[in-house]
Amino acid sequence: MSDVSFGQLLDLACGVFLLAAVGVLWRRRLTALVRLLALQGAALAAMVALLAARERSVELAVVAVVAAALKAVMVPRMLWRTLAASDQPREAAPLADITASLLAAAALTLLAYAAADPLVTLTGTTAGRAVPVGLAVMLIGFFALATRRRAVSQVTGMVLVDNGIDAVAFLTTAGVPLVVELGVSLDLLLAVVVLQVLTARLHAVHGVTGLDELRELHD
Repeated sequence: MSDVSFGQLLDLACGVFLLAAVGVLWRRRLTALVRLLALQGAALAAMVALLAARERSVELAVVAVVAAALKAVMVPRMLWRTLAASDQPREAAPLADITASLLAAAALTLLAYAAADPLVTLTGTTAGRAVPVGLAVMLIGFFALATRRRAVSQVTGMVLVDNGIDAVAFLTTAGVPLVVELGVSLDLLLAVVVLQVLTARLHAVHGVTGLDELRELHD
């Protein structure tokens, strides 16, 4: 693969990866958030696959397949099952509206590019120049965790943070060992399973899954 084609394809995958995170802040329907997570997982797997082709690494190719299976298929499917047990299809009252959220996403992306500039200069590679995208997705994920009130929305933020960390690791080191990726991905999968069970139980007992309603029940 030539340097030009590698750079263009990597830029395309990173663009989809970042836009999916911005879309999470834009959309309010929870089903749309799950679709965006699946799209972002596929973009992350594509980034790893490009690195595998560039480095001619069989291990990276296996990691790409694992990332696609876990983050583009299994995690979204579990979130779909959680939504199926809930009668609240939308994020009704986030702490930040759509306009404020999109402005925050733009500001966090600019912050990520400014903060990652020394690292980009240090790596000096085509993949290294895309590191700010991973950092921006991490920051957007933390913003989603801080402003969303539904349990599924908060899991979406947590997955964004995890995907951003993975992207930074892949882009700075040209991949991480398979055992490390499996360990991190299985931890995330376990967290989603636990949240799925808790969300279903909360809805069955209290009829709500929003944090504000649960606080009112506690009071």
